[in-house]
Amino acid sequence: MPDRPVPTVGVALDSPVQTEEPSPLAEVDQNTGLPPAVQPVLGSTLKVVKARGTLVCGVHGKVPGFSNLESDGTMRGIDADFCRVVAAAIFGNSEAVEFRQLSLQERFTALQRGQVDVLFRNTTWTLSRDARMGLDFGPVIFYDGQAVMVRNDQHINALEDLEGGKVCVQGETTTEQNLTEQFRIRNISIEPLVFADIDAAYQAYEAGRCDAITSDRSQLIARRTLLRNPGRHLILDEVLSKEPLAPAVLQGDSQWHDVINWAVYATIQAEELGISSTNVETFMTSDEPAIRRLLGIEGQPGDELGLPDDFAVKIIQQVGNYGEIYDRNLAPGTPFDLPRGVNALWTRGGLLYAPPFR
Repeated sequence: MPDRPVPTVGVALDSPVQTEEPSPLAEVDQNTGLPPAVQPVLGSTLKVVKARGTLVCGVHGKVPGFSNLESDGTMRGIDADFCRVVAAAIFGNSEAVEFRQLSLQERFTALQRGQVDVLFRNTTWTLSRDARMGLDFGPVIFYDGQAVMVRNDQHINALEDLEGGKVCVQGETTTEQNLTEQFRIRNISIEPLVFADIDAAYQAYEAGRCDAITSDRSQLIARRTLLRNPGRHLILDEVLSKEPLAPAVLQGDSQWHDVINWAVYATIQAEELGISSTNVETFMTSDEPAIRRLLGIEGQPGDELGLPDDFAVKIIQQVGNYGEIYDRNLAPGTPFDLPRGVNALWTRGGLLYAPPFR
């Protein structure tokens, strides 16, 4: 996809996200730390989205590489691009999307209230979120893991060196839970400094209020670029957890869930078949059945989803395959310099795999 600004398209919703007073849905279960389960809402989200003319996509908006609102008003990052993938699949127009920036406390409530159609917000897929919050998760778009960042001058080279130290962490997250569990398992005594806002946690870390900060490795890499002296900070090698980051939708609408799933899978399958934004037109005359099915030349893949049969073509033309999306936002050559690792295709030793388009 050409490196050009993609404007955010704004629409007025009847129920804008409220931040002044906490929603009843934002109340948490004291045992699980999660909002109470909600009754799934039945209905055709796809029909509502088509009638509105835009996709409303929930993102973070302040995580470079994933979703970050740039000075020119463009939302950039892998999460933002997957919002565009879904918009391209539905409308044939990757720009038909409004990005709704959501805080940690707002993200699930906004989805449960129908204020966003889908979340692509660096959110970890877990059993408790899947089973009791009225949500369904789509394919993992980034396999991550929790890590710890420290300052170089502290001579901390392993987790054990943090004994007796303070660690900044955002509260009400899997990150906080993992920190407590993993350091207890390792018999390392630390003092967590818990912050409601991730920006406040990084500010405290940079100010020296804590000896380390913990988050997903990808986020640490992204946020390190924003520190005053990025080269003075080291991310330790140890991985504290698995963090599969995936889109989320409301339960009760299998068609919409399928749309999200197969839009994401189209980017993965395209990369596996060698189809990109620069060569997709040359594949339109291919005789290979797998290519013809993906591109909608053979069969009716879109009709079964409520989408145009060439939905994958629009995705590839306008946003690219998974590899292009990754390279544009996170790969070596970007400020984040993240090798593909486990986010490579299964044919290259990674975990990415699309079911057959048949």
